[in-house]
Amino acid sequence: MSFQSPLWLIALVPVVALAVLYVVRQLRRRVYAARFSQTGLAQSLLPKRAGWVRHVAFGLTLAALLGLVLSLAQPSTEVRVPRETATVVLALDVSLSMQAEDIEPSRFEAMKDAASDFVDILPERINLGLVSFSGTASTLVAPTTDREQVRGAIQNLELSEATAIGEAIFTSLTTITTFQSTLDVEDPEQLPPARILLLSDGYNTVGRENTQAIAAAQAAEVPVSTIAFGTDYGSIEIGGEVTPVPIDRDALRQIADETGGQYNEARSRAELEAVYDDLGSQIGYTTEPRDVSYWFVRVATLLLACGLGLAAWRLQRLF
Repeated sequence: MSFQSPLWLIALVPVVALAVLYVVRQLRRRVYAARFSQTGLAQSLLPKRAGWVRHVAFGLTLAALLGLVLSLAQPSTEVRVPRETATVVLALDVSLSMQAEDIEPSRFEAMKDAASDFVDILPERINLGLVSFSGTASTLVAPTTDREQVRGAIQNLELSEATAIGEAIFTSLTTITTFQSTLDVEDPEQLPPARILLLSDGYNTVGRENTQAIAAAQAAEVPVSTIAFGTDYGSIEIGGEVTPVPIDRDALRQIADETGGQYNEARSRAELEAVYDDLGSQIGYTTEPRDVSYWFVRVATLLLACGLGLAAWRLQRLF
């Protein structure tokens, strides 16, 4: 919980002072009671006891004052709300290494199923594009809110040779820039946020270097979140020979760290789905403060009514 107008919390000082004054007064009453307890003056000088009622009534009133002061400081809590708009490009590795079956039924099939689920996680107003890459990178779907178009393109992905991670980032950036140019926004600062979500299981083997792609993403101020998908024990058969296809964690972590994205690892379909779910929540939603001062006012009013009621009952018993 946070306070939107914290300066009002200064008003807690007199409330605390009142509590201290009450405690001091009660201590003095005990001293006086002890002093006159051996004389006949005790009954005539001290008022009739009201037992616990007096303390409870004061405590409720004090709590009510505390609640009212806190309400003036505008307490708020963070709530998750869908983003009004954003642009996300999903870049998927379709190199031959995705045939590896270290993840059931294969890296490729698990990736497609999890990516299709990710499409449903994003709020409807998020524009989602799709880029596939192997030896080259190409935009399969320009950013759109048509989820069926993206889902259909994911299911029609086909494998090919080589891995061009750098080219995938460059193509994704171009896709974002092209889409943003179609938006009716005069001030570039008002463009909706954009992000690239790149999944790969291997090393960059062709095309421009990752460092060049990182520099381009930094210049465009587009974070690249990466997912290292696979295990160190994956392998595929090429020309009758078994070829190991480990993942390049260091390169993918560097891309995410240096562009302001988030690095993730997934060694199973379940882990990949969890990563997509987490990223979908981060990308598709934001947190905003919600004023809850009215709850403090309501509780304070109830406490004040109870305190005044007990005080009135106490006075009635005294007289």
